[in-house]
Amino acid sequence: MSKWRSVTNGVPQGSILGPLLFSIFISDIDSGIESTLSKFADDTKLSGAVDTPDGEDAIQRYLNKFKKSACVNIIRFNNANCRMQHLGRGNPQYQYRLEDEGVESIPAEKDLGVLVD
Repeated sequence: MSKWRSVTNGVPQGSILGPLLFSIFISDIDSGIESTLSKFADDTKLSGAVDTPDGEDAIQRYLNKFKKSACVNIIRFNNANCRMQHLGRGNPQYQYRLEDEGVESIPAEKDLGVLVD
């Protein structure tokens, strides 16, 4: 039989209440967002086509909204886990920020066991 361990971050495995409460806390995070937002357990992914400066500004506004929403709901937002993946030929690869920190740009990301590059 497994031993008890304290959970210091993320969603506790095997818990029903943890994921439910987390879903309630982030249920309004996608209000006012016109891009695609995917939520799975404690991961949230924002995606959208950015081919103009207006599109770049929209993504930056959404990132600012996520950070503000986390502060309002007293949820720790881990900047180190926030990454940007630029896809497509001729992508302008805009640089995004979370407050004073730049968002790391990565060439590939594993999503639910599938490598996207």
